[in-house]
Amino acid sequence: MTEPLPADWERRSAELWAALDDHTDPAAFRAAVDALAGELPPGSAVADFERGCAYDSTGHPDRAVEHYRRALATGGLPGERRRRAVIQLASSLRNLGRPQESVDLLTAELNAGSDHLDDAVRATLALALTGVGREREAVSVALTALAPNLPRYQRSMANYARLLVEDAQPPPGPGSP
Repeated sequence: MTEPLPADWERRSAELWAALDDHTDPAAFRAAVDALAGELPPGSAVADFERGCAYDSTGHPDRAVEHYRRALATGGLPGERRRRAVIQLASSLRNLGRPQESVDLLTAELNAGSDHLDDAVRATLALALTGVGREREAVSVALTALAPNLPRYQRSMANYARLLVEDAQPPPGPGSP
């Protein structure tokens, strides 16, 4: 169940995050996020998520992990925030030297459904795969995410990406129909 947010809370949150680069003091930014999150009920998954984001965005992935885990454990994160929490938790774990946990989370996330964040899941997964020595698979995942966005060569790049992990013969070159 999605928790109700106070009127205009989303707007104020968006404004605060849009001004992240204007904050010269990371602690002051985290305090501003904490104050905004403090307007939500105790145990709020959204509050934990926002606090995790603030720690992550100011160079403290170690502190972010606990918030993301709590936010996800409640089951109360609405759609996009839930998926973002998984992506960001996985990224933080990778940054903390725990790439296999990251790979596991992101692989499960790819199998959990599809939305506009699929490419972000794949990009983060590609980074995590390099951390566990699966570079060919990482390139395949990255190319698979990139191929549909190319102005040409979508078919060829998708085939190349597939072949990186299949050990098959290369398809016809990019100029082929």
